[in-house]
Amino acid sequence: MASRSDDVTAVDPRPETATTHHSRIAPRGKHTLPGRIRTFFAPGHILIILTVGAALIAALLKSPCRIRGWGAPEVYFGGCYSDWTGLWTSRGFASDPWAPFRAESAFEYPILIAVVASLIAWLAHGLTRVSDILGIDAGANLVFYDLNFLAIVALWIVTVLLVAKLAGIRYWDAIMVAVAPGIIFAGFINWDMWAVVFMVAAMWAFSKHRYVWAGVLIGLGTAVKVFPLFLLGAILVLAIRTARYYPLLVTAAGAAVAWLLVNLPMMLLNPGAWGVFYEFSSDRPPGWSSIWHAYATATDTEIPGQLLSSMAFWSFVILCAIIAVIGLTTKHRPRLAQLMFLIVAAFILVNKVYSPQFVLWLIPLLVLALPNWRDFLIFSAVELLHFWAIWAYLAGPISEYDVQHQLDEKLYLLAVAGHVVVLIYLMLRVVMDMYDPNQDRVRNSLRHADAELLPHDDPSGAEFDGAPDRFVLRKRSKHPAAARTSLD
Repeated sequence: MASRSDDVTAVDPRPETATTHHSRIAPRGKHTLPGRIRTFFAPGHILIILTVGAALIAALLKSPCRIRGWGAPEVYFGGCYSDWTGLWTSRGFASDPWAPFRAESAFEYPILIAVVASLIAWLAHGLTRVSDILGIDAGANLVFYDLNFLAIVALWIVTVLLVAKLAGIRYWDAIMVAVAPGIIFAGFINWDMWAVVFMVAAMWAFSKHRYVWAGVLIGLGTAVKVFPLFLLGAILVLAIRTARYYPLLVTAAGAAVAWLLVNLPMMLLNPGAWGVFYEFSSDRPPGWSSIWHAYATATDTEIPGQLLSSMAFWSFVILCAIIAVIGLTTKHRPRLAQLMFLIVAAFILVNKVYSPQFVLWLIPLLVLALPNWRDFLIFSAVELLHFWAIWAYLAGPISEYDVQHQLDEKLYLLAVAGHVVVLIYLMLRVVMDMYDPNQDRVRNSLRHADAELLPHDDPSGAEFDGAPDRFVLRKRSKHPAAARTSLD
């Protein structure tokens, strides 16, 4: 994935571990030598081909609904539910592509999703009119779905390539994102991939010391979904630890300005429509598959929306404080991707809602923080169980089928519990790598790198890469040089 100017090579570590038959990084072949690629089979091309192949599988899996429509309960039995088709009629896109910006708007999403949805709806209406003139019967709702599908595939490809660049010498780890079952099954439910690509792009810009652009991308991502904002929390921990606050201040300023520029026009001209998302988020009851909904379902209790918002918020604050303490007590400074994964995972763990598409938030971060196929496959298997369990749970009340012919409520609760257990397991695995960086596969790979152009600490750390500690919540070693010997 390196450019032609970065003519770097790496030593294949397998001779050093020949007796274990284990390699930390893949050996370089004639088609993967950075700066000397003269063939179609470059890593980036292979990753794109794999992503397109996975997208074709996703299209095939969604075909039952695309052919027969998105009626219930068939949409649940087919596992091909999509918010796009439901919102097309329920939020007014069928008659007005700019419905989210009207005074009577009921579109419960942040501003950039409204922009994306309206632009695609406008394009869908235009293509439908053209098809009518040509005598082709193409429903506008179906065109709207197809355009959104193609947009997500394009964003998926961009995400894969950015993850490969962030992974540095371990660029083949991006294969996990390219073929992720979570994206294949749940990537085409909603617009979450837009926020994912903004988040990963912000991490890439930050790694290149482009802090203003990183902030702009964080601000734009936050105008889609809230989780890209958490990158500032990860940067904050590293800034405190190294006493290097310039990257944090510039990135935060860029994020604030970008978010305001996108939101301010709607806030001033149509505050009612702009506030729908925030009112809905504040008042909504426990959402599907959250720990709060699972608790309410299992105990047959009800948690009011305002109280639930307070409980979820303070639970997240406590978990963030714990993550900050961990980040300031480890012997060696944690990597940015590790902190970011922990923060996003903590948010998902205690959030009011866990929709199936939220798995997209975690996949790139998991690959960057814990590049381990075993853990990735465990995570994917449990998330697939949850994917099907929630549709079976929703199909139950409206299908009128006998209980013995369906996945019952107990399996749904078991799937939610499995999701929670695996998420906690992955968080603990990342924390273990933070406290024992010699077990961190990313740093182990960098130890075998034989080039000054490659980082020795954190490929995405920017100014924090290799920076000495200035503030930690533990007793620092009197011989810092000796303490770094095992890593550098």
